[in-house]
Amino acid sequence: MTESLPHPTRSDIRIEAVLHALADPIRLRLVRELARRGCEGAPCGSIELPITKSTRTHHLRILREAGVIHMRPEGTARISTLRRDDLDVLYPGLLDSILAAAR
Repeated sequence: MTESLPHPTRSDIRIEAVLHALADPIRLRLVRELARRGCEGAPCGSIELPITKSTRTHHLRILREAGVIHMRPEGTARISTLRRDDLDVLYPGLLDSILAAAR
């Protein structure tokens, strides 16, 4: 079984960290795909990216630590989901604006 990873609570999510996490094109691509997949999320390796596994892990860690995504263990995989509810409560319209601008 895969162990749980630490995530910031809603009150610990900071706009600076969220904006930094979303500023990278690869991380933005991950977030767009997670937004498209909705609440079911995606296994870490199922989103096709032109990067190595270790670089993917780094980008997912940045997103998780910023509070943009949540990762949960499921069997031997980690499923990533967008923390849309938390981000929408804290920063209304931010995520939708960034996703719309990234199209």
